[in-house]
Amino acid sequence: MSVSTRAMDTGDWQAVAEIYRQGIQTGDATLEAEVPAFEKWDAAHKKNCRIVAVLDGVVVGWVALSPVSGRRVYVGVTEVSIYVSEEHRGEKVGQILLNALIEESEKEGYWTLQSSIAEENVPSVALHHKCGFRTVGVRERLGRDPEGKWRNLLLLERRSGKVGL
Repeated sequence: MSVSTRAMDTGDWQAVAEIYRQGIQTGDATLEAEVPAFEKWDAAHKKNCRIVAVLDGVVVGWVALSPVSGRRVYVGVTEVSIYVSEEHRGEKVGQILLNALIEESEKEGYWTLQSSIAEENVPSVALHHKCGFRTVGVRERLGRDPEGKWRNLLLLERRSGKVGL
């Protein structure tokens, strides 16, 4: 299996949205209930560091960054969103994507990547740890899932060793 990565473009939205929908269906990848319209998704994510994983010409995963704050002092701190198609989970696609994101984010000057992951999402936590993230805490009852159940989220972060820290 030879997975490549490239910058996401608007023509990828249908595949990206489908992979996001598959993540929503797991019940653990996000607390969201539905895939937003592209315009809403686009407005919520940084324009740079949007990456797709491609296998045999087909998008099989994606990763993107969202700002954590509008304050200038936090311009280098971002939230990671990463999703892999259900048929390619466990095949290192996530690791390829996250490593590509780390490299690109450091070129762009981001010094902290963070992820909020449902504590039940053990594969995602393991992936982030494998890629240099550390668990910094548990945010208890931080949000409700679509069924109304309160969920604890683990807060993970990766600090850049290359961006002037």
